Amino acid sequence: MHRFLAPNLRTLIQNGNLGLELEEIRLRLARPLMVKHQEGFIFLNAIGQPCQAEQGYYVTQDDIQRTVQIITRNSWYAFEDEIRSGYLTLPGGHRVGIGGRAVLENGKLKTVKYISSLNFRMAKEIIGAADAVLPHIAALHQREVYSTLIVSPPGCGKTTLLRDITRQVANLGFQVVVVDERSEIGSCCEGIPQLDVGKQTDILDGYPKAVGISHAVRALGPEVVVTDEIGHPNDALSLAELARCGVKVFATCHGSSLAQIKAKSWAVDSLKVFEVIVILSRRLGPGTIESVLRV
Repeated sequence: MHRFLAPNLRTLIQNGNLGLELEEIRLRLARPLMVKHQEGFIFLNAIGQPCQAEQGYYVTQDDIQRTVQIITRNSWYAFEDEIRSGYLTLPGGHRVGIGGRAVLENGKLKTVKYISSLNFRMAKEIIGAADAVLPHIAALHQREVYSTLIVSPPGCGKTTLLRDITRQVANLGFQVVVVDERSEIGSCCEGIPQLDVGKQTDILDGYPKAVGISHAVRALGPEVVVTDEIGHPNDALSLAELARCGVKVFATCHGSSLAQIKAKSWAVDSLKVFEVIVILSRRLGPGTIESVLRV
């Protein structure tokens, strides 16, 4: 990940020898450099050591410009379609969120200028993350899987778990289609998934959820459709389409308990599709499985 940073920032972080497994690197113009690890966010000073914000290394315009040149390979316009989504996916599956001034055309986002913040998020692939839950969602002797919803607050590993479920189910012989609306599951870069989603998995990268699900059912013959972050009232229609076609679905949503999810208006119809609910937390670290419920 360091190689995508401006040389000055790259040296700073490498020389700091943090000894931490970084999850994010946040660059904010004229504000202190910040990184995130399992214990939370910390500021870094000019030699890469943790410090108070006031003593932090303040990110310069040159740091931002050089970093943008690296992540766009000196061709901003070649990546404008992806930038309009708010982020770029880098080789290795890492993602960088982009903040700045919106340029609108006919009321729609055309591009972004005056870049003022970049948020690097490290792709984290944990092979075997789904080992504990797989027996609850797959009855292999009957060659059957159950539609499963993974519920957790942000940062608790639900996408990591979803990705490994996808990998394992696809490698068991099921035909899987991933509708990867935000490019987080397969983390495709130039059409190639950077993270392992299994041998029998097709990826619809960047498709809006409803369009991708409809396309998958019509054209790709899935037994399982995987999608991230349901939570819109319209999602119920797409999930119902899958159920009518006999296609199973694996998905995630934000929440801390089944009761909390049931209280949301969008969940009334969407939850009818799912047979298993997995609740995650960070109680013992990201990916802590609190419960697996049959519904």
